Amino acid sequence: VQLQAFGGGLVQPGGSLRLSCQVSGFHFDYYAFGWFRQAPGKEREGASCISGSDVTTYYADSVKGRFTISRDNDKNTVNLEMEDLKPEDTAVYYCHVQRYGINYWGQGTLVTVSS
Repeated sequence: VQLQAFGGGLVQPGGSLRLSCQVSGFHFDYYAFGWFRQAPGKEREGASCISGSDVTTYYADSVKGRFTISRDNDKNTVNLEMEDLKPEDTAVYYCHVQRYGINYWGQGTLVTVSS
C-alpha cells in the first residue's frame, strides 16, 4: 500500500492550490479516503473525506465552501481543490486510508499561505 501526496507549495492569501494523492497497492474503488492536515504546534485534524461507493463527501467546518474533494477511480487518485486559502490553512497535508483496521498515510505535502 502506497500513498503519495503532492501539489503543495507557497500561495498568497486568497489563492488556490490542488493537492493530489496517488494510491497504489490495493483495489482503490472500495475505500474511503481522507485528507488530514497538521499545522505547526497543533494536532493533526481531518479536513475532508470521500467515500468509496456513493462518493459521499465530508468537510470540516473550517474548510467548508472553500475545499472540494474528489476521486478518480481510473487513475487511483484522490484530489483536494483548495480555494480562497487563508494563513490558517498553512499545514502539512496528508492523505489517508484505513484498510483492514490499519491506517495508511501519505508522506505529507506542505501548504504555506503567506503574503
